Amino acid sequence: MERSTSRAWKRWVGAALVVAVLVGALFVPMPAGVTRIVSVVDIARPPAEVYAYVTTPAKWPLWHPSSLAVSGDAGHSLNVGETVGEDFLVAGRRGRATWRVTAREPDRLWRIAGQINGRDAGIVSYSVAPIAGGGTHFVREFEYEAHSLLFAFLNAVTLRRQIEEESAQAVRQLKANLEREG
Repeated sequence: MERSTSRAWKRWVGAALVVAVLVGALFVPMPAGVTRIVSVVDIARPPAEVYAYVTTPAKWPLWHPSSLAVSGDAGHSLNVGETVGEDFLVAGRRGRATWRVTAREPDRLWRIAGQINGRDAGIVSYSVAPIAGGGTHFVREFEYEAHSLLFAFLNAVTLRRQIEEESAQAVRQLKANLEREG
């Protein structure tokens, strides 16, 4: 009896250790893949107007449903190296990001890199190109990395879909706002 109790105890401890290691692995920081979400819309406004609008962070809450507020010197089209703070609600999660402009090609490309609590939060790129009839082909790309297996799992199950929906809504609202202003 004592011997079988000892074996059962060892099996239980072994199983508990395996479960603890597996659960712990979900939270260990490690690259677990990059997600890229692309949203595209054609806007009946000139590229220079679209570019100026989307690269002015003070305008973000007017068209992007995830952008709750911005702070800092946000009332102009930001240049490389400038930063801005943003309060956001993405896929049901609230937070605050700091965005820094990393690339700027006027009336063509603008890129920002975000951080949340000192951790990389992703890269957003806006590109504009002229289309026939004087309009603009606008492309918004959001790339973010899964920093753990748990995040990768949640991203696959729900987060990516929610972020894609919010991004699609954002470019629809951008189009409506700019075409209404024109």
